[in-house]
Amino acid sequence: MSAPSLTNYIVKRPWLKRWMMPLAQWYTDAAGYRKLGLRFDDLIPEESDVVQTAIKRLPPKEAYDRVFRIRRAFQCSVSHTLLPAHEHTKPEEDVEYLSPIIREIERESKERVDLDTLVVRR
Repeated sequence: MSAPSLTNYIVKRPWLKRWMMPLAQWYTDAAGYRKLGLRFDDLIPEESDVVQTAIKRLPPKEAYDRVFRIRRAFQCSVSHTLLPAHEHTKPEEDVEYLSPIIREIERESKERVDLDTLVVRR
């Protein structure tokens, strides 16, 4: 799940962040998932065990909302339509809700591996 990222490098340099933000906003709008009512974390593939565990750890309301958004987007895809403009996901609503849980699970599994391979020497 984890991939190298330039995010920290860009965020630490205000001039570079000011230059990249319009490009990032354009790219996010061009992706089109917000026009289907989805959030970015809804696009994470569910095939890995880590993501399955993270989905199980979601609060019930958030899990229900996720399933609703995915089913509604699937219905829009089948009917070749987009949601009305007032139902699009707003940029301020498009926040991470699954990624922090995934990062936590990855840290837990790394810690578990580190503890399992720990060698005690006298």
